[in-house]
Amino acid sequence: MKVGIIGCGAIANIITTSIISEENDIDIAYFFDKDIERAENIASLAGGVAVLDFEDMLDDVDLVLECASPASVKQLAPIVLEKGIDMIVMSIGAFMDKDFFTEVLKIAKDNGAKIHLPSGAVVGLDGIKAVAKFGLKEVNLVTRKSPKSLGKDIGTEEVLFEGKASDAVKEFPLNINVAATISLACNRDIDVKIIVDPNVDRNVHEITAKGDFGEFKTITMNYPCAANPKTSMLAALSAIRLLKSFNETISVGM
Repeated sequence: MKVGIIGCGAIANIITTSIISEENDIDIAYFFDKDIERAENIASLAGGVAVLDFEDMLDDVDLVLECASPASVKQLAPIVLEKGIDMIVMSIGAFMDKDFFTEVLKIAKDNGAKIHLPSGAVVGLDGIKAVAKFGLKEVNLVTRKSPKSLGKDIGTEEVLFEGKASDAVKEFPLNINVAATISLACNRDIDVKIIVDPNVDRNVHEITAKGDFGEFKTITMNYPCAANPKTSMLAALSAIRLLKSFNETISVGM
C-alpha cells in the first residue's frame, strides 16, 4: 500500500517514524505541507518525495493520510475522493459541518472511495458504536487540558466551554477532535465541557454513556506530543494501528 501524507507536523512525524521502523507492506512515499521544508525533512527521513502540489501524489498512491487541519480537509478531501482514493482523516472536526459531511460522503460513494476516521485520543469508541442504535440516551465528554496545550496563560482552573460538540470544534478547531469523533460514532451532537487546568500535565478525556444497555465511563489521560502540546500521542498511535490493520487477516474489535 502506497501512502501520501498531507500535513507534516508532529503527528505525521510520529506515524512515519513508526511505520518505517518495522517491516510491513506500507510505503509512505509522498509528503505535502504548505511549509515545503517540513515536507522535505520528513521525506528525507522516509526516503520519500516532498511535493509542491499535493495533486502530484494522487496518481501514484492508494491512500492519503491527512494530518493538517479541518480547513485542509474541507479544501483537499473532495479532490482526493473524486479520484477514488481512500483517506484517513485526523482532523475529524471538519465533519461536524453537516453540509460538508453530506458532500464528501456522496463523493466517496460515487467514486468507490472510503474515509477512515481513527479513534484518536480516546478509548471506548467500540462500546459507543455498539450501543448507538440500541437505547443510547446520553453521551457526555469532559476534556481537561493544561493552559499550555490551549495557548492560555492562567493560574486557576476555568471552564472554557460548555455546550454541543458542533460548537466546540468551531471554537477549538485544533484541540477538540475527540468531540467530533465521539459524535460521529454515535450519530449525535454530544454534550461537551472543556476545562483548562494548570494542575494537569496531560490531556484528560472523560466519556460517560448511559442508556437501556446500562452505563459506562472511560477516562483517557494522554501525555501530549513533545513537539505539539495540542496533540496527544494516542492520536498518532491510533492512526498507526489503523494503517497496520489494513493488511491483517484477523480484525479484533471494531
